[in-house]
Amino acid sequence: MASGVVPDDQALLEALADGDLGALSQLYDRHAPWLSVRLTRRCNDREVVADVLQDTFVAVWQGAGRYQGRGEVGAWMWGIAIRRLVSRLRTRRDVVLMGNPVSMGSSAAGAPSLAVEDELLQGVEYGDLGHAMASLSPEMRAVIQATVLDGLTTREAARLLGIPQGTVKTRSHRAKAHLRASLLEGRRS
Repeated sequence: MASGVVPDDQALLEALADGDLGALSQLYDRHAPWLSVRLTRRCNDREVVADVLQDTFVAVWQGAGRYQGRGEVGAWMWGIAIRRLVSRLRTRRDVVLMGNPVSMGSSAAGAPSLAVEDELLQGVEYGDLGHAMASLSPEMRAVIQATVLDGLTTREAARLLGIPQGTVKTRSHRAKAHLRASLLEGRRS
C-alpha cells in the first residue's frame, strides 16, 4: 500500500487477499470498535463478544479473497459477526439478547425489558421507528431486531432466540403489522 494514502475498505480487503497482514490490522482498527458495541448490545458476556470478534476477523482474513465487492465491507463484516454470535450462543442459556435480559425461561415479571439507555439509543438510532419498536412486546421486538435490523434468516433468529421458526414468522408478521399501524398513526398526528 502506498504510504500517506488512506485506503478504503475494499482496497484493504484486496491487499489482505494478497497476503498483506497490515491491511487486516487497519480493518481491525477501523471496524472492531463498532462491531464490539453492536455485539455487546446483543450479548451480555464480554468473553463471548471478544471471542466472536476474534472469530470474525479470522473469517475476514480467511475470506478476504471471496468478498465479491457487493455492498459495504462493514455490512459484510457485520453479517459474519452476527452469524458467529448465533453459532456461539446456540447452547448458551444465560445471555442478554437484543438488549433484553433473558434467561431463556422467564424473568421475574415474565418478560424481558430494555434498559433505559437502550430505549434512548434505540429512539435516537431509529427515530420514529424506534418509538414504534418501543411499543412492541419484548418478544416481538427481539424478532424484528434479529430478522430485520440484523438481517438474520428465520432459522438463525429461531436458534438465537431459542424459539421455533414458526414462532419467529408469526411474531415477525404481527410485529410488522403493529409497526405499520403505529407509524401510520404517528404520521396522522
